[in-house]
Amino acid sequence: MRQKISAGRRKWLILPPILIGGGVFAWMMMTPREPQRRPPQELARVLRIIEAPAVNVVPRVLGFGTARPARVWRAVAEVEGRVIETHPELKSGVFVKAGEVMLKIDPREYELVVSQIEAEIAETEANLAELTAQEQNDGASLEIEQASLRLAQADLDRVRGLVERDEAAPTEVRDEERTFLLQKQKVQGLRNSLDLLPSKRSRLKAVLAVNKARLDQVQLDLEKTVIRAPFHCRLADVQIEQGQFLKAGETLFEADGTDVAEVDAQISLDHARGLLPPETQKELGNIPSMAELRELFDIQAIVNMHMGDFTAKWPARFVRIREQIDPITRTVGIVVAVDKPYERAIPGQRPPLVKGTYCEVELRGKSLPERIVIPRAAVHEDVVYIVDNANRLARREVRVLFAQSDFLCMAGGLDPGVSVVVSDPTPAIEGMLVDPVRDKELEAFLVAQAQGGTDVR
Repeated sequence: MRQKISAGRRKWLILPPILIGGGVFAWMMMTPREPQRRPPQELARVLRIIEAPAVNVVPRVLGFGTARPARVWRAVAEVEGRVIETHPELKSGVFVKAGEVMLKIDPREYELVVSQIEAEIAETEANLAELTAQEQNDGASLEIEQASLRLAQADLDRVRGLVERDEAAPTEVRDEERTFLLQKQKVQGLRNSLDLLPSKRSRLKAVLAVNKARLDQVQLDLEKTVIRAPFHCRLADVQIEQGQFLKAGETLFEADGTDVAEVDAQISLDHARGLLPPETQKELGNIPSMAELRELFDIQAIVNMHMGDFTAKWPARFVRIREQIDPITRTVGIVVAVDKPYERAIPGQRPPLVKGTYCEVELRGKSLPERIVIPRAAVHEDVVYIVDNANRLARREVRVLFAQSDFLCMAGGLDPGVSVVVSDPTPAIEGMLVDPVRDKELEAFLVAQAQGGTDVR
């Protein structure tokens, strides 16, 4: 009974609010008022902007390539013979210093040839000495015989005078003439002998020169029986054992130089153009040398090796540009060198730059002063949206000098400090009101990246 009475009371409690609401509605209907009109208001579009910074831009590009030694020694046997001695550690991967003996070939055969040729040279020199003595003797004999010839001529003239005065018989003239002719024949024979001496000497000298050349050649071959490392290197692909008989021209082993490592980094032609300063983009006028190209590009290089979250870096230097463009990838090879890739190794921080290491090469060109940089996403088909002094959206046509990483280096169309829209303004209605929000973090990132303070992405 109490529950039923309580329920009835709750129903009566609903009536007062209903009656009050009905009365308010009736009063409003009896005193109608027109709604107040507010003037239309323009809504501002919130967009992120940056104040376009003018900074000294460092052109940077990334290339990738594989490290290899700048010098490779392919040891080849220049003479034949049996190997009688090898380096105690003639194995792949072993480091060898310049001048160390790698192997020796049996030299006895070449030593015998040296002895034989030296004997022939000694014989030829003895013949030349004998020829010189003969020349001196024949010269002295000629002087004596010429004196005898003059005496015979005088005796012949005297006898002829006696015959003309009938004081001597004609037979005496014939005897004197015979004596004179015999003496003249002796003189002529000595002269002929002396005339032949120069040709004999020339022949002996030619033989001597040939023998000396043979001796030099054999001595050179004898030196080639000992093979030494021409520079500091690391052995690779050893194909020789002690006791093996070698033929001339046979490959023995390869060794990689440890003083310089090179990386042939492939970069796109468009990025390579950005490394060249605008004021030098003109005809060279002649075929440049590599020294001129190095001075022209003024490229600095850093070689990076990434292994998970670990990165090793080596300072490098620009060496040369490859001779051709890859027809498939349309890239050009720029070769950089790392000096002393083994000596610069730091355990736990930087391993040695060994052959076959896949590397990332960062190339830095000459700094460009006071260049405006903006994000790539801010450019829409050579058009940039800016916010003017009245906070209105405006369009600006721009020219891009080059693209790099996440930003563009501008060649014209923007002034330093202009408010560039960096968020998507779609729909972009020129003249619409903008509520600009400056993104200082993005500005700082652009400046740092343009100046080379952050990694190229």
